[in-house]
Order: sequence, then structure tokens, then C-alpha cells
Amino acid sequence: MTDHAPWWQAATAYQIYPRSFCDSDGDGIGDIPGIISKLDHLADLGIGFVWLSPVYASPMADNGYDISDYRDIAPEFGTLADMDRLIAEAKARGIGIVMDLVVNHSSDEHEWFRQARESRDNPYRDYYVWRDPAPGGGAPNDLQSNFGGPAWSYDERTGQYYLHLFDRKQPDLNWQNPELRRAIYDMMNWWLDRGVAGFRMDVIDLIGKDPDAGIIADGPDLHPFLREMHDATLKGRDVVTVGEAWSATTEGALKYSGREAGELSMVFQFAHIVQGWDEKHGKWKPKPFDLVGLKRVLTEWQVALAQDGWNSLFWSNHDLPRAVSKYGDDGRFRVVSAKMLATVLHMMKGTPYIYQGEEIGMTNIRFTDISQFRDIETLNFHRIQTAAGVTPGDFLAGANSNGRDNARTPMQWDASDQAGFTTGEPWIEVNPNHATINVAADRADPDGIIAHYRELAGLRRALPVMRHGDYTPYLEDHPKLMAYARRLDDAQISVLANFTGETVSADVPEGLAVSGRAISANYPGRDALKGTVELRPYEAVAILAE
Repeated sequence: MTDHAPWWQAATAYQIYPRSFCDSDGDGIGDIPGIISKLDHLADLGIGFVWLSPVYASPMADNGYDISDYRDIAPEFGTLADMDRLIAEAKARGIGIVMDLVVNHSSDEHEWFRQARESRDNPYRDYYVWRDPAPGGGAPNDLQSNFGGPAWSYDERTGQYYLHLFDRKQPDLNWQNPELRRAIYDMMNWWLDRGVAGFRMDVIDLIGKDPDAGIIADGPDLHPFLREMHDATLKGRDVVTVGEAWSATTEGALKYSGREAGELSMVFQFAHIVQGWDEKHGKWKPKPFDLVGLKRVLTEWQVALAQDGWNSLFWSNHDLPRAVSKYGDDGRFRVVSAKMLATVLHMMKGTPYIYQGEEIGMTNIRFTDISQFRDIETLNFHRIQTAAGVTPGDFLAGANSNGRDNARTPMQWDASDQAGFTTGEPWIEVNPNHATINVAADRADPDGIIAHYRELAGLRRALPVMRHGDYTPYLEDHPKLMAYARRLDDAQISVLANFTGETVSADVPEGLAVSGRAISANYPGRDALKGTVELRPYEAVAILAE
């Protein structure tokens, strides 16, 4: 296993949200030439592949997750020639470019949908999901969109409703149609032949839906479709695939990524995210942080995929709040808690994903008015929830805590105006703390957060025990500490971390206790975990036994 493991098991991944990463032309929107200009930053971090959020042609109702042409690039991001150059320049630095594959839905401005709504007998009609009105009129059923409101919109011209599990400008594709599936596979092969290193597959667990039966996620045809996709596009290619699957369970995980599954390299699952959400109001009313609950979920996934399959490791992405604000301390202990979170995540078994800005400890922004938000989901739910009686102040607090725009404020490159992101007016406000939190300042510190991440990526490449070792949790019921060991043959790494801003004393359990060398630490001077230890605020240490 260790000798012939896939390349992506030793890689550290990095997600780029193109609109907010680096703007080369001063229009306030990040672009592909801007990304190219920052590839050396990623190479220095030790990144093995980049997951690139969508850069395809799009009217941008959902910031590019509504695609109008899968084989072209949005003008604000650049051209196909720019994309080819990005793939080549990244490859020259040992970095693969992983495209975001959004094939649960398209844009309503895609030529397929333009044709489909022309008439009921148009050849493209069956590329989408259409239903007659209910017997008494109105929507076919009461399915709700993930962005709020009904999941059906009426099309006056043809007298039927079309399904959209997201915005009404994002009609769902009909995966039951073999011609649609073939068109998608052709498009995937076209990109793979251009040299992309694989795909991150957006809400891929929804493609097997049966809307008439109310089955949306994890439908009966999901895995047959994924196996067919694999055979038509991925088989025989040395690429990485990761599916976004909010519905994924530990029981079902191996259907996606098991050795015999023939589907994907790994999935993004979100059990550790939703365990912090309110049962009724979801993420808009987050629960108090519960470390015991978080550890329980992380351990469940480590155990479930211990012998087969593969974990994706992440704290944040373009849909989630900033990690240091959510799980650490974005004030006094920002730097040490950012390093602690990095150590805890990267020392687990799986492929770690760094979301842009995480490597410098970027924080949530604090908006004071709904007009400052840009995210379609946040704006929709603001309208729905305030109409239902939630006070604007309460909604704002939830959106500032868990809203998607937190991850979308521009990357903070330096202390100059607009954080070195653009020379123009950015599409969304830059976090005011960019004056102190930025790449230039962090790089100037040899003990900065970037240096910590660089070290972790190097360890992953160098140490088989970090990639393939067994995972054993300790102190599972401790409300302040997280502890686990990784073991492979005679090698052991012991990890102990304090998730609080106070000093915590603990007895090191047998099995975790080791002496040796601290291969990752955010405080100096610890080379053993034995007896009773005192962990400083947000201290994390990984000891390689000797």
C-alpha cells in the first residue's frame, strides 16, 4: 500500500476561489492571470494540486456555479489560452489543476436550456427535469430549494415547471437521459485531454435524484451513474477526484471511494460541519462550539475509512466560515490557534485541503448591514427569515458567524490599499484587518503560519506514517483537548492539542505517551508527551517517537 499509493495521498491540496484570489487587470474581480502570478506562493507552500472553483462561462448568478458553457472561460476570469497557460505553469511547478465539475445543474442561459424551453418536443427538452402543474395548479410538489423557496419554477412558454434545487437560474440536469450523460462525459474528457489533474464534483450526491418520490440526495441511480462516469472518463487516467456529498455517511462512504467501488478518489463529507448547526434554523443559528462532538465525528470517519477508501480533511471552503474564527481564536491567539488547527487536521489520515487565506490565518469579516453581503444564499434567507420573525440583528449575527461571504472576501497579499488584491474597487469588501494579516507580513516572520503549513506539507511527503498510519483517538470525552496517535510498523506520531485560550493540565494516556522529536509545534521546547503535561493556550504538538 505504501509503495504503490496514488500520488494524491502524499499531496497537500489548496482551494482557490478565483473571484477573490488575485486581480491582474484592476476590474475588482480575481482572474486566471492573477492566479498564475501567485503560483510561486503555492509552490513554496508545498501544494500538490489546486482545486479551482468554477471559471467557466457564466452569468454569475451564483458566482460561477451556474455554467452557461462548459468549454469556455468567463471573460472576467480570462480566456481558454489563459487556462491552458495556468495548467502548464502549474505543472511546471509540480502542481496539478483540479477543475470544479458542476453537473447537477447548469445555467438557464446554457444553450441546452435555451433550446429546452423552446418547445416540449425540442431535442434538448429531456436534458432537464420538467413536470406538469399539480392537478389544482401550482408546483408539482412541495420540494424546496437549498437557497430558499420552492424548487420548481414555471415556464410560461411551455406550460410546465422545471426543477432547480438551487437558484431558479440553475435548472437541474436530467441524469436519467443517456444523451445528457454522454455530453457530460465528452466534456470531461475534453478537459482531461487539456491536462487537468482531475475534478472536484459539486453536489454530486444529488445527480441520482427522484424528485417525484422526494428522493434528492443519494438516490438509487447515484452510484451506477458514478461508475459509468468513471469508466467513460477517469479509468486509466492518473487523476484525482473528490465528490461534494453533504449526504455522505460513514456507512455509505466506501461506495464512493472504496478500492472496489470504481467511482471517486474521495468525498467531501460535512458531518463535522453540520454537528455545529441548529436543528431548526441550520447554520444561521450556530450552536456553541462542542469539541467532544467534533472529535466524535472526525474519529468516526477516520475509523470508517481506516482500511479502505480515503478521507478529505478540511476546516473551511468557499461555503464555510473562516477556520480560525470558527474553531480557534481570531483575536489574541490568532496565530497559535491557526497553527494548532493546521497541525490537528494535517496529522490525520487523508488528503488535507487548505482554503485560500487559511495559511495566513485570515478571519471572518464583520458586516454591519445586509447591503454589504453579496452571497445569493444569504440574501435569500435574510428575506425569508426576517419575514418569518427573525430579527435583522439576529440574522446578521448568524450570517457573520456562518455565512458564505466570510470565505469570499479578497485574499490579503499585503498591507496596501485593497490588500494587494486589486488596483480597482473589489467586488466585495476587503477585510479591514488586512493591514496586519497578510501574506507579506506572515512571510517576513520565519515562525509565521505559512512556515508552519510548509512544514506540514513537507512532512506529509516525507513520512509514510503520516500518510498511511492507523489512527487511534485518546481523551475522547475531554472538553478542551484533542489527542490521537498515528502508527505504521514501528513508527508512531502522537498528537495533542488544546482548543482553548487557557492553560490545560492533563495526564497523558498510555499509548499516546512518547518521547522523541517535535515535528510540528506552535510553542518551542517540547520533545515528549509523558506523565502530566501542561498545554499552553491553543498549544498543539506532534511528537515523532524515537
